[in-house]
Amino acid sequence: MSITILAIESSCDETSAAVCVDGKILSNIIASQSVHEQYGGVVPELASRAHMQNIVPVVDKALKEAGVTMSDLNAIAFTQAPGLIGSLLVGAQFAKSLALALNIPLIAVHHMQAHVLANLIDDPKPSFPFLCLTVSGGHTQIVQCDSPHEMRIIGETIDDAAGEAFDKSAKMLGLPYPGGPLIDKHAKNGDPNRFKLPEPQIPGLNFSFSGLKTAILYLLQDNTKTDPQFIEKNVDDLCASIQHRIISILMNKMKKASIQTGIKDICIAGGVSANGGLRSALKTMGETQGWNTFIPAFQYCTDNAGMIAITGYFKYLKGDAAALAVSPSARAEW
Repeated sequence: MSITILAIESSCDETSAAVCVDGKILSNIIASQSVHEQYGGVVPELASRAHMQNIVPVVDKALKEAGVTMSDLNAIAFTQAPGLIGSLLVGAQFAKSLALALNIPLIAVHHMQAHVLANLIDDPKPSFPFLCLTVSGGHTQIVQCDSPHEMRIIGETIDDAAGEAFDKSAKMLGLPYPGGPLIDKHAKNGDPNRFKLPEPQIPGLNFSFSGLKTAILYLLQDNTKTDPQFIEKNVDDLCASIQHRIISILMNKMKKASIQTGIKDICIAGGVSANGGLRSALKTMGETQGWNTFIPAFQYCTDNAGMIAITGYFKYLKGDAAALAVSPSARAEW
């Protein structure tokens, strides 16, 4: 008998639904929200309203694309946390209502665990145990994954996330939101060694990006005093130098984590894992360190229901279904 899971993701500003049958993702529909661009960041109230408009058509399209009906479903998986509480509520209440109507289990999924398990969607897949560098706008973590149900954070940021460092740097450069992908685009044409930026000396496997952001701010302020067109003239080199430093911080910590744990299967995940420079750096370091490296397909890097579906599938096999009274939480534990 096939196990068919419908998954819903609504943690921030993407409404997504996916269908997973026996561990294979048959559809992964994502509706993005352009309304936030004019504000330079996600507006929670607008995000919640957009989720309410998008969730029914997105779920309908996911079911149709997968070729399944409501009666085929064995469970509903949804993102419980972390995320924007209003956005999470839309997905959680829709999933709960549907599970009640169909009398099938409801599966609560931790968003960051799902990012890690996105590496198990397509072949080739890492072997357990593996290390995953999970990088997004809100999180930067090194996770040791011993099984689909056993993960622990062995390193994380003590202040800002790598994704935030990309976006805030882009804002300082005058680039529109979302700025991270634009830094990656400009960096392709720039010299990564043109501007020297500091690498924080944080002990252990933890990260810090607040000092780097301050150094970037001072660099821009000092140079624009003497040349108001400094940023415009040097935007490619600035982007390349900023990206180079953020990536070197991430890769040096992953190298240290691999040496400490002896683990050679190394993955990345999260929205920043779509960054071309990071993907290239992982492959290059993997070759020099003898790693087996794994990177999810682009559609499974940003927030998406495919990763919620695969996580829900493993939880279903374990019999880990939530009570129908479950509520979203911005501080859910791993």
